[in-house]
Amino acid sequence: MSSPVALFVYNRADNTRATLRALLNNTLAAQTDLYVFSDGGKDEKSWAEVNAVRAVLHEVEEEVACTHSLLSMTIVERPVNFYLERNIIEGIAAVLAKHETIIVLEDDIVTAPYFLQFMNDAFSLYRDDPRVMHVSGFTRIEDPHSSSYFTPFMAGWGWGTWRDRWQQHFHHYASRAEALQGLTPQDLEELEYGGKFPCLKHLDRDPIPWDICWGIAIHRAHGLCLYPARTLVRNIGLDAGTHFRRFPIPTRWIQRFEYDREPYSRPLTLKYQEPHADPYIESALAAALHDWGIRYTLLGKLLRWLKKLMS
Repeated sequence: MSSPVALFVYNRADNTRATLRALLNNTLAAQTDLYVFSDGGKDEKSWAEVNAVRAVLHEVEEEVACTHSLLSMTIVERPVNFYLERNIIEGIAAVLAKHETIIVLEDDIVTAPYFLQFMNDAFSLYRDDPRVMHVSGFTRIEDPHSSSYFTPFMAGWGWGTWRDRWQQHFHHYASRAEALQGLTPQDLEELEYGGKFPCLKHLDRDPIPWDICWGIAIHRAHGLCLYPARTLVRNIGLDAGTHFRRFPIPTRWIQRFEYDREPYSRPLTLKYQEPHADPYIESALAAALHDWGIRYTLLGKLLRWLKKLMS
């Protein structure tokens, strides 16, 4: 059977509609159970946005009932604001209580038509290999001469895992001290790719982002993540979201994301390969992760210089 999809949404109706429309266009959509976890609002304004999102969800639910474009669609409406971390962690637990695998999307991840095929192929190929803990549909490094590669680095834009990996290893840390307990300076260096990806600064957030916790869990277990050699998803919400700041001027005037590209629209034939981290891939990934993959315009560079000058 195809893996179920868990979709987490909050207050972006247009992005949610685009994400759902792309998912319905996947080749395996009609064989897929979809669970949507809709977070509640924080105030009157956000509740109005949440209700607009839920109107989109119920509109698609009616369409699915008529067209059978999904195997099933279940909507879970949170009565209060859970916040992103709690919504995702509890939603994943609920789905994995019923299924052996899970594919996770957020409300700004537009998938290519063969995304579900790639994810399900990966789950089948590496089902009995616990070294492979995470499967991603997004990649920062593209290689037209191969179909996939492995790395310890975890990306959370359209991803999936197995029940046994998640339940055995994931822990939502309550503090920086707890998250880093037992890790060596070399561990920290590897997690942050020599300082090029300073993700551990997010351990000071409350709550700590779920993806930082999952990345640490994979590192502790000496696990690997499988990536497609061509990206199968696109994040259409890079200028706004729970973990992205809003700018007073259009983001495109300041910066661009080097890896923001159209998803690959053809099938990727996935064949089993022995899981291992390739030094060439790790070096290329470190370069891609520099400055979070952001490349600044002249205006952006000027604003960054002024900010440093004033700090």
